[in-house]
Amino acid sequence: MRRPRPATGWTPPLDTDGLATVLARLQDWRPFDGEALLDDVGDALDDVAPDTGTAAVLVGRLHAHLMQLVAIAVASEAADQDAPVRAQIKHARHILAEELPRDRQRAVGYLRRLAWSVLELAEKLAELRCLRGTV
Repeated sequence: MRRPRPATGWTPPLDTDGLATVLARLQDWRPFDGEALLDDVGDALDDVAPDTGTAAVLVGRLHAHLMQLVAIAVASEAADQDAPVRAQIKHARHILAEELPRDRQRAVGYLRRLAWSVLELAEKLAELRCLRGTV
């Protein structure tokens, strides 16, 4: 007859601060939405330039899409394994650092460059099978 072995003590992997950080990140997390990405890119690249207010809203949404795509590229290691993805991430970080110009023409130009950056990175990640439901 075997005697039961005493159970070893268990230590949680995270303290309360670590758990709070994980909870905050989970609450801020938004799933990838390929349809919304394509709608926003389409609105930004439409033949009719959006008015200033709409352009500012689109810039905010495209920034969010681009930051999410960069995070996906880094997490999937596509950034490490694919030189074009690395170049697109570098370009994305550069464009994200720019501010929306006050001049309407320049703002529309910035919006369209941002939209192309989002679309190109999404296409590359879809091609590498890092994304589903887009392009």
